[in-house]
Formats: sequence, C-alpha cells, structure tokens
Amino acid sequence: MIQQTILDRFLRYAVIDTQSKDDAESYPSTQKQFDLLNLLVAELKELGVPRVEIDEHGYVFATLPSNLPAGHPAVPPIGFIAHVDTSPEVSGANVKPQIIKNYQGGDLTLPGDPTITILESENPDLKLAIGKMIVTSDGTTLLGADDKAGCAIIMTALQHVINNPSVPHGDIKIGFTPDEEVGAGTKYFDIKKFGAQFAYTVDGDTPGELNKETFSANTCIVTVHGRDIHPGTAKNIMVNSVRVIADIIARLPKNMAPETTEGYEPYIHPYVLEGGVGKSSIKILFRDFETKGLDELRKIVEQVVAEVQTMYPKAKIEMQVIESYRNMREGVEKDPRVIEYLFEAAKRAGMDPVWKPIRGGTDGSRLTADGLPTPNIFTGGANYHSKREWVSVWGMEKSVDTVVQLMQIWTEKAR
Repeated sequence: MIQQTILDRFLRYAVIDTQSKDDAESYPSTQKQFDLLNLLVAELKELGVPRVEIDEHGYVFATLPSNLPAGHPAVPPIGFIAHVDTSPEVSGANVKPQIIKNYQGGDLTLPGDPTITILESENPDLKLAIGKMIVTSDGTTLLGADDKAGCAIIMTALQHVINNPSVPHGDIKIGFTPDEEVGAGTKYFDIKKFGAQFAYTVDGDTPGELNKETFSANTCIVTVHGRDIHPGTAKNIMVNSVRVIADIIARLPKNMAPETTEGYEPYIHPYVLEGGVGKSSIKILFRDFETKGLDELRKIVEQVVAEVQTMYPKAKIEMQVIESYRNMREGVEKDPRVIEYLFEAAKRAGMDPVWKPIRGGTDGSRLTADGLPTPNIFTGGANYHSKREWVSVWGMEKSVDTVVQLMQIWTEKAR
C-alpha cells in the first residue's frame, strides 16, 4: 500500500512544472512553483494536519501535533524538509514519467529521445533496483525526483503515522520550500517560526546513503570588458572579450574539475558563459569540504586572471566572489543525537546505512549554519539535473520507513 501510494504521489507531483530560474528578481524565481506548493497545502489539509500555512514567499509550514500521552518525557520537535523546484539546467515542462515495473538490469534507452540512454556502467546503483520498480523520464526532460521524491516521501510518511495512531511521535514540523536549485531555498526561511529543534532534508540519492557533510561553496563571477567595433576596421582597436574569457577558461586547472575529481577532492567549475565582443562573463563554482580551502581556489583563479590581464592590457577584467553555503558537518556534530538517531532509523528500516559526503549542498547546509542542525536523508534517486534521472520506488519506500522510524526513535530516547 505504501509503495502504490508513494508512486501515485510522486507521479502527481512530477508532471507539475516547477523549474526555478537563475538571477530572477522575484521570489520565488518562478510563480509556477506555487502550483505544487498550493497542492501540497491542500493535501496536508486533506490528511487532517491541523496547522498548515503558506506565506507570500512560497514557504509551506505545517505541524502534526504530538500524540504522546500526558506525562511522557519532553520530545524535541523535529522537522522534515523538501524543495519543490527543479533545476534550471534541464526543462521540467511536459514531464512524461516512464514506469519500469520489473527492472531486469542493463541499459535503458528512453523512448522520447533514443539518443538518451541510462547506462548501467555509469549507474552502479541500478543493481539495487533489479527486480524492482523504477521511474524515468521519457528522455526529453528531467524527471524531477530532485526533490519531488522528497515531497512524496514526507507526505506518505505523514499519511502513515496519521492512519496509524499507535505510532508514537512528538511534534512533527513539515517544510516545503522553493528555489533550492538556485541557491535561495532558505532565503526567507524563518527557523523560529518553523519551530523545529532538529530537522532533516529529504533530498539525497542512493537508498541507504545518509549525509552529514557537504561542500563549502562560493560562486565566482569573472567579467571581461572589451571594446567592440566593426571587424573590417578592428585592427589595433578591437578588444574581443570572448577571446579573453576563453583564455581564462583554458587556464583553469583541468585536474580540479567536477569531471576529474571525486570523494573529498575540491573543484573549480565554470558553468555559465555569456557574452559578446564588448562584454563577456563566466560563473565559476568553488567547492571544497574544508572552508579554508575556498581561499586557495580563489587564489588559483586570481592568478589566472592576472596572467590573462597581462596578455590583454586593453581589456578590463573584474572578479567577484560570493558566499553560497558552508559544510554542515560542524553544526550537526554539536549535538550527535541528530545523526545517531538517523543512522539507527535507517538500520531499523532494513538498510545498511553509510555516511557519504555530498559533492554539493542542500537547504540543510544553510539551516545548519543558522542554528538548525539538518542532515540529509536519501530519496532513492540518481542522475539529478539531467534527462537520465531515475528513481527507485523501493528506495522511496525505504526512505518513508526511515522517516517514520526517526519519529519513533526521538520519542523512545526521551524516556
């Protein structure tokens, strides 16, 4: 029953276009995110959750009150958080989920675009899904499991504990947020109003993987101002900013790229390029598990910029570095209960849990830095931000069980 329910919920959410947008002046960055946010409000109310609200920024906060008897030792209110938006990198419109009821191994060519194949060799976690149900897109869009799977998991866990009042729990706080994919998921998140003492984002990957540490992150913007003029009279006058920016990119260390690093290795990642002869800019991601390492990454790019500046003295090159988020590790380790109980919950759910560093960030990174310890729980998905995204229904089901077990463990440990 849980499996069918969570599949139904996920499919319902996946077809709603909630793609966020970089550099938007509005918040949320796209109004269409409210389509799913308002649906979640309605579904929470249908479940009988008594305290549900949505604010002008799109934050959905809800509270399922404790069902513990009078006199029970105090249980900290715990929260579960997921984001509704999908990545700006790949279209989230007209998603057509494909259900593979009994995956038998091998590559998966997607029907909407036969050039898009989920390769078994690139997806070792597919072996966990053999004999089980998985969902993909049709290859023309992303799927949206990041993080609509998380939304479905939280809603299904709530449904389970509401339908089974014998499951003990303290106050459960629920948060659904917009704009996580553009780094603004917690921009207006009111921790005090949310009311949780500890929280968990449901925004991870492979079944059994838990996350208590993320990259520390900065964003670097390099802007080159050239001089535009008709090419026919350009000699000794034109300063082509495209050539300047190309030389900067060419000099970035190739052994410090996302495609050449893994585990705890840092990277420098140019990911957005815009421009023309007169002006060009590039956005570069700095990522390191040690916050102090971000300064070293900055120095590398500063040296590259200085070198290229000498090559093009008539160009003006500007560099700006903006803080994005910080590694959650120190924050969640201040009170080890938040991670110890998560590990135990995953074990009770029948998993063999492992802690894995996130080569990225979650809303939990910022929330932890702001005083709300927020590690991350798996959803069962993979290949996020791409047309090759897929999610295991079994993995989502195991995440539901982990969430429910967490609720109970917090009550047990308070005895």
